[in-house]
Amino acid sequence: MNVDEMVKGTHDALGARRVYGDPVVQNGVTVIPVASVRGGGGGGSGERVGQTGGGGGFGLEARAVGAYVIRDDRVRFEPVVDVTRIAVAAFTALALIAFFWRPRR
Repeated sequence: MNVDEMVKGTHDALGARRVYGDPVVQNGVTVIPVASVRGGGGGGSGERVGQTGGGGGFGLEARAVGAYVIRDDRVRFEPVVDVTRIAVAAFTALALIAFFWRPRR
């Protein structure tokens, strides 16, 4: 795979179709799932006397953030509650408090 192919793959992977899922319609309500998608890629090549080489890599992260709900010509965004993120933030805050808290004497 050359660098041009990798850049095209990165562009395709980060496009709007990855962020907005296919709409689901049921009982007159349309739901469009939404995700946060980020990523990147890189590559390179080089030459030495009698040798050539190249390589590259690509990373992608996606997570659900919510959904657009369309009902009766009204659109609202319903966010996803990420319990893991809330728990990690709470644990981190408690750890920092425990580390920095000094009782009075």
